[in-house]
Amino acid sequence: MENLDWDNVMFGDVEYTKYEHLPTPPRSHDGSPVADGPDDENTIISISTTFFSTAQHRPQPPDVVLLSKDSVYFYVHSDLLLDASDNRFRAMLPVSHSENDNEDPPVLNIPEPAPVLNVILHAIYGMSCAHYSHPFETLANAVDSMPIYGIIPKSTILPSTPLFALLLSQAPLYPLQLYALAAHYDIFDLAVPTSSHLLAFPLSRLSDDMVERMGAIYLKRLFFLHFGRAEALKRVLGPPPHPHPPTSTCDFHSQKGLGRAWALATAYLAWDVRPDMSINSLESALRPLAEHLSCDLCKNALNDRVKNLVIQWSIVKRTI
Repeated sequence: MENLDWDNVMFGDVEYTKYEHLPTPPRSHDGSPVADGPDDENTIISISTTFFSTAQHRPQPPDVVLLSKDSVYFYVHSDLLLDASDNRFRAMLPVSHSENDNEDPPVLNIPEPAPVLNVILHAIYGMSCAHYSHPFETLANAVDSMPIYGIIPKSTILPSTPLFALLLSQAPLYPLQLYALAAHYDIFDLAVPTSSHLLAFPLSRLSDDMVERMGAIYLKRLFFLHFGRAEALKRVLGPPPHPHPPTSTCDFHSQKGLGRAWALATAYLAWDVRPDMSINSLESALRPLAEHLSCDLCKNALNDRVKNLVIQWSIVKRTI
């Protein structure tokens, strides 16, 4: 190919290679040119830097080209697409091939933008697209588009896949959206770790659209997680420090003061109990009680009780 001048450019949030002065661009499946505009030596087309015609993803060369909504070409293998799809990739595959091996592979027009198609193809090929730094919205749109092409998200986004890891990395920033996405497609393994990031989220702020998207089962699991942790905290707060044997300076009557102080402090905590209550918050509320104690045995009993409370709270389940 003569007069080939290419460089890497950003197209949306995906990096593509721009090829200049190409001859006639690939032709669509119906035989008409795909590229718009005059067919001259200044024609510029954009081709994915991952899925280009000479990429060595498989021993055999790509046999079909996908053209995204925003005119980016992706050279892929039809057998992989068929294996991943239960509707022949939106009934577009297989396509007939010419007996002339020198002709370009057929082009299928895809109504998805390049970033979304890029994520879907990386998922099909089992490759990571993390280096593209797609925003969460693009990742979510790609998952939502998968069923259109017969790709089942629950079967595709498995814990061992790069897309699973990439989505999970978004949990700290988009916990509610990611949980709803995982719930909508029943991706339980993704919903479980994401739910721990929702402990601080007030469930009263759930919108009707978000509730409908996650569905009754996962909504119930989220409510039970919040209520379960709140009740568990109330239980572990209840018992006061164990009394010590009476001494000449501190009898059972004297130790009742510690019990009353514990009850008052824990009642305050229980009044504002939260599923995301931190260990530091518990310790900062209960350890200062020792400042008002003159008996070393009472102080030891208080410290032991706080340590036991911290251990019990730390092992309470944090996920659905």
